[in-house]
Amino acid sequence: MPPHVFADLPAQPPEHETVDALISQTRQLRGGIDAVRRDAAVAEDDPQGRWQRALCDLAVHHLEDLGAHLGQLKEGLPQEGADAVDSELAEYEADGAAATGSLLSRVGSAEWNLLTDEVSWSDELYQILGRDPAGGPMSLDELPSMVFAEDQSLLTALVTDCLVDGRPIDGEFRMVRADGCVRTVHMMGEPVLDADGCTASMWAVLRDVSELRRSQRAVRETRDSLRRRQHIEETERRLAVEMQEAVLPPWRGSLQFPLDGPAALDVAAHYLPSASGALIGGNWHDALQLPGGDSLLSVGDLTGHGVAATSGMATVLGALRGMAVAGIHPGQLMEHLNQLLDTSSQPALGSAVCCRYDPVARTLSWAQAGHPAPVLFRNGTGRALATPGGVLLGATPGATYEQAELALLPGDLLVLHTDGLTHRDVAGECDTGRLTALAPRFAKARDAQECVRVVVEEFGENDREVDACVMVARISS
Repeated sequence: MPPHVFADLPAQPPEHETVDALISQTRQLRGGIDAVRRDAAVAEDDPQGRWQRALCDLAVHHLEDLGAHLGQLKEGLPQEGADAVDSELAEYEADGAAATGSLLSRVGSAEWNLLTDEVSWSDELYQILGRDPAGGPMSLDELPSMVFAEDQSLLTALVTDCLVDGRPIDGEFRMVRADGCVRTVHMMGEPVLDADGCTASMWAVLRDVSELRRSQRAVRETRDSLRRRQHIEETERRLAVEMQEAVLPPWRGSLQFPLDGPAALDVAAHYLPSASGALIGGNWHDALQLPGGDSLLSVGDLTGHGVAATSGMATVLGALRGMAVAGIHPGQLMEHLNQLLDTSSQPALGSAVCCRYDPVARTLSWAQAGHPAPVLFRNGTGRALATPGGVLLGATPGATYEQAELALLPGDLLVLHTDGLTHRDVAGECDTGRLTALAPRFAKARDAQECVRVVVEEFGENDREVDACVMVARISS
């Protein structure tokens, strides 16, 4: 093995201007990372934000290491011009300590002379290991006493391989300082050979990588936490989608209620997902043929997203269908739904509109709970119906709900929708201007399904913040 460079050849100091430039670049890089880290301030329940912050912290620790190493390089420069950059290095180290509270003197050196038993440590090594310089350096036999019991065999193997087989040292172990503080130390070194090729001494550089490893663990842990959260969210979204598809009516295209008769309803509906596709909410639309020939039309929305919202929606929709089949009319039906949500073990708020259509009398009985009113299109114009009183479902125990009656004419068209389709104006009322402006296009449509396509084209499926439902019902001419 050739002798180590410092055994025979003097180390060549780097150019002063080169080190100066590197220190300046390192400071600029760390300043940029600090800015990114400040921008990455997030809530504790945001796994992705915590992972990004951990990556920034790790980058800062790397840059602090680089800055400290460049500072030590500078200490070996000729004195001329060195004083001019001492203040800059001191400022760099002070900034780093303030930013992370970490130890910047993290690189120390040692040499153990096997011929004279002399041991020399740098001042930095005493600081790293928390040893009083008055106690002197430790011999190779004493050094393992500071090492974790689990890591002592590793240190012994590294030193033995170096002294006996001439192998370089490159390993990492944990050391317990006199003050009880545990530090992770990375040790690199080589044997120094004499003229006969025998090992005369062993030198080593010991680097305190405790903060670096802590940052790396934080990155791994936050990354794993983020992946677990993403997996959970993907699973919940899949369950929510499957539950929604199982509960909402499976029909596609238009339906006729009843199948024959001069005043039948032509009905079609559509669910519009949010742009992200991740916010599966409690929106529903439903059309049902009731005993006796009447038809039930309803749309609604429960607060929340995910499995909880879709399971709550399934409960409400099942109750609504059951009460409608039992003959309960919209106003009283809303009262029962309000009681159901108010007494539920998982309280939620909901809005809904429920309509019951009598094809013989061509009348529509309807009630609403904090929901946009149906929009009636007649003779080429559209208007929102006057809203009967009714608060949000689950908001007030014992709330009562008014019921309105409306006579319909052949060719009339009703559009029912959830709150997410349109936005509210400054007064908090649903802005139906874009919807009523579709009257000419509705007049040209052949059936309810074509009218639904017109609504979807106008309000879009790919740029929505929240999901929504729309239902169109047209009275046969």
